Amino acid sequence: MTAGAAEVLTNERSLAYLAPLTRIFVGAAIQMPALLEAYRTGGGVGWAQYGADARESQADMNRPWYEGALPSALASVPEVDDLLRTPDAVIADIGCGGAWSTIALARAYPNARLHGYDIDTATVELAKTNVRAQPDVAERITITESDAAGIAEDSCTAAFAFECVHDMPAPVEVLAAVRRSLKPGGALIVMDEAVDDEFSAPGSDIERLMYGFSLTVCLPDGMNHTPSAGTGTVMRPSTLRGYAEAAGFGTMDILPIEDFGFWRFYRLTV
Repeated sequence: MTAGAAEVLTNERSLAYLAPLTRIFVGAAIQMPALLEAYRTGGGVGWAQYGADARESQADMNRPWYEGALPSALASVPEVDDLLRTPDAVIADIGCGGAWSTIALARAYPNARLHGYDIDTATVELAKTNVRAQPDVAERITITESDAAGIAEDSCTAAFAFECVHDMPAPVEVLAAVRRSLKPGGALIVMDEAVDDEFSAPGSDIERLMYGFSLTVCLPDGMNHTPSAGTGTVMRPSTLRGYAEAAGFGTMDILPIEDFGFWRFYRLTV
């Protein structure tokens, strides 16, 4: 095996690590009969149905980026970094998944307390297990099985939503709840897929990849609830801007964070 192939397939800390993709592909393929039925009837396939293959592979895939690249990316935007370094900051991680994002934020901002939220029971247990295994930050992190409505109003210095807004059946309601949780001067940072501003056939490589993920995982998950916005992975900036405005946010800007995998960072403020 060449050094490059070994890095992609075996180095769990490398930003080029792609081995977890095989598990999520298998997790989606197993659900093909259910996906076919969903597209025939207008229903969906919930995240829990995809099982550990999808749940754990997504966490493993994103972990190197959160641990190796997220701290410097946030530090490169001084106004964001300053906000997160507010004394006794309280930071919410909405849709925290396996909590690697929560853990990375706790390490990057040692004076902050972190609260991770997710609605999937098995994912919450995975997150709690991962947090317990990090004794240097575990005492400053809590993981709760709850949606954003469970966050107290005016309680958070900042909030994050990593790669999850496009999955939400009710994104406007979730964003509105997060907005209410923010203290004056706070911000919600959304990390989501860096798709093109507008569709143009035949689409870039990232567009094609994201449509594939959307059709087999993300859109069916969102459509598993009724009613649903049915956003899917290809969430363009204009779509998020519409959701943000409807949720009561006054501004949305794209942060100057480049070369961060498949993702783009947005800042929503009141």
